[in-house]
Amino acid sequence: MEIFIIAAVVGVGVGILSGLLGIGGGVIMVPLFRLGFGLDAIVATATSLFTIIPTSISGMVKHARNKTSVPKIGAVCGLFGACLSPVGVWAANISPDWLIMAVAAVIIAYSAVTMLSKALKSPKKQKSETHAAEKASAGVSGVVSADLQCDADAGKGAGLAGGADAGKGASSNNAEGSGLAGESHESAFAAAFRFTPALLVKTAVIGVFAGFMSGYVGVGGGFVMVPLFISLLGVPMKLASGTSLTAVCILAVPGVIEQALLGNVDFAIGIAMAVGSIPGAIIGANLVKRIPERTLRIFFACFLAVVAVVLVLNEVGVLA
Repeated sequence: MEIFIIAAVVGVGVGILSGLLGIGGGVIMVPLFRLGFGLDAIVATATSLFTIIPTSISGMVKHARNKTSVPKIGAVCGLFGACLSPVGVWAANISPDWLIMAVAAVIIAYSAVTMLSKALKSPKKQKSETHAAEKASAGVSGVVSADLQCDADAGKGAGLAGGADAGKGASSNNAEGSGLAGESHESAFAAAFRFTPALLVKTAVIGVFAGFMSGYVGVGGGFVMVPLFISLLGVPMKLASGTSLTAVCILAVPGVIEQALLGNVDFAIGIAMAVGSIPGAIIGANLVKRIPERTLRIFFACFLAVVAVVLVLNEVGVLA
């Protein structure tokens, strides 16, 4: 009973980070299950994957209501990821514990560096808001996202109109059809987003990679998807988190079913963690609109860096 209560309380914190950062919570739960609850590596990853589903659904619903996600990207990414999730589970079951954690640490560290670089290059909130206001007063009805205006490569990656005119295409689409002059740049991005063949391929690749890592490392794949959504698709950070949770809800299911059939899921601890993480995810999703995008990026990068260090220290025996 004591373990159940502890897991539920810890789950609240995991849920907040999940809803706020769109990570599904796996990158926190895997180290917690191994270090705090003494679970074997494969059981820790399997239980984490199981707990991720209800946590992600809770955060996804709240993000959808707050309009802080791009559901079509999440759905496509999730469907492609679901195809590779079972393959990741199979690979994890034949891999040594140290290799699983080493792969997780490398990917998380890379994501942290990429995210921090983006955060340092992005404008501060005040500058972004001033820039958007000037555009609106000049008669531009569609407010393009800060990433598309201030980050040329991100704008091109979004592929809203194709090629080098991606940023211009987004503005044009908004002006012609949606009339979003008074809305935030995040809402403008979501409304203007359209799949092109190139963009669909990028989304599929992200999903396939995230799906495999979801099954292999026992995480939702959000720590992979959020940075890639931003760098390859040009999705604003506040939309990337919610979009990631949409994908996680889909791609994690096959992996959980396979792990359960193999008997690797500790349902008691997983359910206890979910009891706390579900309301926590709702709180985290509500905090997204209250935190400046640049601050959110920096916080996310630092968070990933800490997780990577913890995993490495655990594998070399420092935390044992």
